[in-house]
Amino acid sequence: MTSHSLDRLAERRAAYGAKRPASREHHARASGVMPGGNTRSVLHMAPFPFVIVRGHADMLTDIDGFDYVDCAGEFSAGLYGHDTPDIAEALQTALADGLVLSGPNRYEAPFADLLCSRFTSIERIRFCNSGTEANLFALQAARNVTGRSAVMAFEGAYHGGVLTFGKGPSPMAVPFDWRMATFNDTEATRAAIRAQAGELAAIIVEPMIGAAGNIPARRAFLEMLRSEATRAGAILIFDEVKTSRLGAGGLQREYDVNPDMTTLGKYLGGGLPFGAFGGRAEVMERFDPARPDALTHAGTFNNNVLSMAGGLAGLRKVFTPDRAARFLAECEAFRTGLNSRFAEAGLAVRASGMGSILSLHLGQDVPETLAQTDPRSITLRQLVHLNALDRGLALTPRGDIYLSLPMDDAQRARIADILMAGVQEELPFVLDSASS
Repeated sequence: MTSHSLDRLAERRAAYGAKRPASREHHARASGVMPGGNTRSVLHMAPFPFVIVRGHADMLTDIDGFDYVDCAGEFSAGLYGHDTPDIAEALQTALADGLVLSGPNRYEAPFADLLCSRFTSIERIRFCNSGTEANLFALQAARNVTGRSAVMAFEGAYHGGVLTFGKGPSPMAVPFDWRMATFNDTEATRAAIRAQAGELAAIIVEPMIGAAGNIPARRAFLEMLRSEATRAGAILIFDEVKTSRLGAGGLQREYDVNPDMTTLGKYLGGGLPFGAFGGRAEVMERFDPARPDALTHAGTFNNNVLSMAGGLAGLRKVFTPDRAARFLAECEAFRTGLNSRFAEAGLAVRASGMGSILSLHLGQDVPETLAQTDPRSITLRQLVHLNALDRGLALTPRGDIYLSLPMDDAQRARIADILMAGVQEELPFVLDSASS
């Protein structure tokens, strides 16, 4: 980062902080009882995060009274927006019938059936409370089913709060026998799998690597993982916690590559806590409590009635297969149109991702590997985030862009205009290398 971009970032942060005294005061009080003033590290931003008090459709209002188009999207969990009538009605019905029912309820089996019909790899499924839990249970299932301990993950991946990777596992990662590989490097990963074939219990991969800048997998890369996992006797796990919203059946359907297990979460709870893991029947049947060799899967709120009712209503009545396919097409048109505008304006910036999940990258082309990403893209995203807030658009603090179902063509056009203006204004400070 150059001194010029550092100065610009400091200037932007100071202006942001000066406009939000109520959020500043809230953060100061919160910091007295919570380290850093919050309980989600990803929400931290300097000098402090703004506090949201209200959401409606695709809009947010903060404690200082500013309104924003919501492209932060609760890191993909906000697919439905903030007050979808069909989901709200289902939640009210569930509330009226009681919350902690101490047994199976009437929503979970229909919800499970619907998920199995939507995701081609899932023959059996079980619910939990988050994507992190889903990935942990899937990995432990693979370790038990195969009798092996090693797990292959990919540099830059995020599979949950205790499954985070840069070049290797983070200090908070669970202490599995991790084997790291390079995302989208087909031949090097193939060689790594073959060299460790007898040790690998699982290979876990996001079909679009999210935290590292929303870089989609190459089809050939996923096809290689499928064939090599089979050859090695390892369980291939697709983490579709975020990417399940890309089309009617997630990216596994779009790529036509089936894993052995799939993990889900985020929006699928209809805006409430949710996680699920599923896959081939012979793997998942190990969780049948009637079996003498059953694997234990507990969790008081695994089948909580609100997540089950909201999730079922969302998939059944709102995010139907037809709506999911149209939404993917609409959002891909937005992304490609935005990239055309960048190119026509001579801006060396492109939006990576797919459909409703995007990130901005420096360069004339969308990167396909982490090695192709310009490290200055992080600074660009931070500056565009602050710039966009001034224009009434909320992105995530790290710069992810999520589109939601309530957005129409006019709203998407407004978002594109704000992003264009932000990039045009901030890009010169990122590219200035006089002090680098």
